Amino acid sequence: MPKKRKKKARLPSPTPKNGALQVRRNAKGKIWSHVRQKWLDDTPEESVRQEFLPVLVEEYGYALEQIDEELEVTGRGSGQARADYVIWRTVQDKNDAKAPLIVVECKSDNVTIRPEDYCQGDNYARLSGAPFFVTHNSKETKFWRVRKDRMPGYLEEIENIPHADASDKEVKELLDRLKVFKEDEFAALLHQCHNVIRNREKLDPAAAFDEIAKILFIKVDVERRLRSRRARKNLFTADFLDEQKDYTDDPVDNLFSQTKHDYRADRIFDPGEKVNLRFNTVREIVRLLERYNLSATSEDIKGIAFERFLGRTFRGEIGQFFTPRPIVEFMVRMMDPKEGDVICDPASGSGGFLIRFFEIVRQQILADADREYQDFKGKIETNKRLTKAKKAQALRAKYEEIQNRLDQQRRGSRLWNLANRCIYGTDANDRMARTSKMNMIMHGDGHGGVHHHDGFLNVNGIFEGRFDIILTNPPFGASVEPSDVVLDEQLAVPDEDERRYQDEFGEAYREAQARVRAAKGKPIASLFALPKGKTGQRKPGNAKIKTEILFIERCLELLKPGGRMGIVLPEGVFNNPSLDYVRQFCEDRARISAVASLPQETFYSSGATVKASLLFMQKFTAKEKRDFDKKQAQADKETRDKYAKEMQAETDRLKADIESAKNAKDAKRPKQLQAELRQYENDMEAKIQAEARALLRERFDYPVFLYDAEHVGITATGEADANELYPNDNMPPGCTKSALELYGEFRKDPAPFLAIGADL
Repeated sequence: MPKKRKKKARLPSPTPKNGALQVRRNAKGKIWSHVRQKWLDDTPEESVRQEFLPVLVEEYGYALEQIDEELEVTGRGSGQARADYVIWRTVQDKNDAKAPLIVVECKSDNVTIRPEDYCQGDNYARLSGAPFFVTHNSKETKFWRVRKDRMPGYLEEIENIPHADASDKEVKELLDRLKVFKEDEFAALLHQCHNVIRNREKLDPAAAFDEIAKILFIKVDVERRLRSRRARKNLFTADFLDEQKDYTDDPVDNLFSQTKHDYRADRIFDPGEKVNLRFNTVREIVRLLERYNLSATSEDIKGIAFERFLGRTFRGEIGQFFTPRPIVEFMVRMMDPKEGDVICDPASGSGGFLIRFFEIVRQQILADADREYQDFKGKIETNKRLTKAKKAQALRAKYEEIQNRLDQQRRGSRLWNLANRCIYGTDANDRMARTSKMNMIMHGDGHGGVHHHDGFLNVNGIFEGRFDIILTNPPFGASVEPSDVVLDEQLAVPDEDERRYQDEFGEAYREAQARVRAAKGKPIASLFALPKGKTGQRKPGNAKIKTEILFIERCLELLKPGGRMGIVLPEGVFNNPSLDYVRQFCEDRARISAVASLPQETFYSSGATVKASLLFMQKFTAKEKRDFDKKQAQADKETRDKYAKEMQAETDRLKADIESAKNAKDAKRPKQLQAELRQYENDMEAKIQAEARALLRERFDYPVFLYDAEHVGITATGEADANELYPNDNMPPGCTKSALELYGEFRKDPAPFLAIGADL
């Protein structure tokens, strides 16, 4: 009798009958599809999809029977339009082939979800008749509604999708609840919160800002804890505060205590600090803010709205610390930041330059990671020697390797280095230093290098010769007084921090701190060369020096050789004859790359009326510095040689006249002649220096990009305006190329600009 063939043992379904739905993998490089009830190759794309399913089941409450996977939505058998997940309102709706409720589109990309992915999700939802769609990747999840009264491609982001047990009313409310709010709307809301505090508590604007900032930070902290638990209930609500009032005397203080604890290492708040508002005031602010999810809201919207609110509310008081976003964007782009660059802002204010640097470089890193993966994927998929399972295994291994190199929580990863080793700032105003740190935490991190400290003094990793990029908008008009001395508290560093800084920065840190400690008790201005002025002699002990002048020197000193810098300065620095020595100081240390003149009203909304320009420089490399010094010495020697005989003759004549006057016993005449000699020597020295400088500029000549801007993206009242500084959707009529694009062309070939004497 022939032997009976043994039936191949069937693997049991990994889908649990009870308990939480879990992602399941096996040793053969497979991942289980709970919806399709089969093992699939565990590619990164498949992994992202299967790891999102438990969110739909456990968080939103949908049953597997309500969900379909890889569903063709065209109905034509082409297989080209397959939705990752399609979800019906009920199992019966699915069985009856009714229109689904939600379509989900998953991607494995690291970068922010792209517009083409939005459009693909919108297209699939329209084809299937779903009113909601979701776009999801390893970085973010976004929720959208389908506007059937608009053309395909018209997109509106909403707050969330319905849970499985949502009523018809709740579904309608979600469809009506836009998540993405305009900057103006959020700025107005924050202004409304400010008015609540002002009217109820009678606080001044600065104190009111402190309290709003605390509540905003509580909200962000609560949202992050909620997201980590994937809880449905939002604790940052007026209703929750009312509930807690029955159990505790101060539910607000409990929330704030938790926030302080969660960020205790950052020293943002003093241990004993409290929310200094009455319960009903806080409750009203929470009620106004509760519908907005700050943790999931676009960083651009939060940042622009926050700064617009502050500039509008605290004009002339706190507004001075906020550089308009279009100016920040232009200056950062002019620096062309790259991964590995280390940036500092020694007058960081709200942290705008540091935040934008972080965002741009982070996006570069994520995009580079995606390119690396896609290149690898292309090679693997065309490798005919590998089985499908082996291809999936190789892709998964590569993807995990790339993710490990990105993980911001992993010390030494690309994003960890960006957040913890590349961003530094100081601000002498404690309120703004705190705001800067909070702002950066909300934007993703980088706050650890920001300090409440005098920007002229070294602290942590902020010391001379350290930075690739300096970007700053220093305070205008203020002066450094002779009484501004280096204080003990400015030198004090906790032992734990001192050891950490020494480990991180080594001998360079110790030397930098030693320089400042040696100046203890001395005027801060004594640490700088520019207070000596054009004569080279230090000014009298009671003389003041403009803050912006010292910041120019400080920024140049902070740069490493070849480092680049952008600084906002009053226009007088560029054209005031008495400040020519400042311009020469810059020429002796750096190449001037560009100067962009801004409209008078650019900083009106920040409370400043001075007309400003943007100065961009690149510090000499060691080779350039040697070349410059050699040409400077040669120009000086040639000019002095030119006048040597003439000066010697005139000096001899005057000295002889002095002796003759002395012999003639004329008491007044020798003094007059000595004064004449000193005046002649001073006049000749000034003439020699001017001619030598002109000769040096001729021999060390290079083109400088000059631009006179008329529209910079902001009006005198702080509203959005046409912007000619960089490519955007609101370029002025007739403007075909932005200043940034022209600068790029200028760097490649300045000849066409110089040939026409372009007064841009």
